Amino acid sequence: MPASPAPSSLHDRVQRVLSQVRPAVQSDGGDLELVQITPDGVVQIRLHGACIDCPSSHLTLRVGIERNLRAHVPEIRAVQAVD
Repeated sequence: MPASPAPSSLHDRVQRVLSQVRPAVQSDGGDLELVQITPDGVVQIRLHGACIDCPSSHLTLRVGIERNLRAHVPEIRAVQAVD
């Protein structure tokens, strides 16, 4: 019987979701970078480009990124922007 594939790490699953969100962010002149995932399930993101000064970046974090991450990676509790 073949072995089942190893489960993806938390980091890999978060990166996969971010790669799905990234094109929308890039289309507005910005980008994002995964900084770290804290032990209590907070994903820390660094915003780049147009996202840095965008007044809607908090909406992008909460509605676009956090909602997608929490839907696909249940261990994630929140998303936080860091400098």
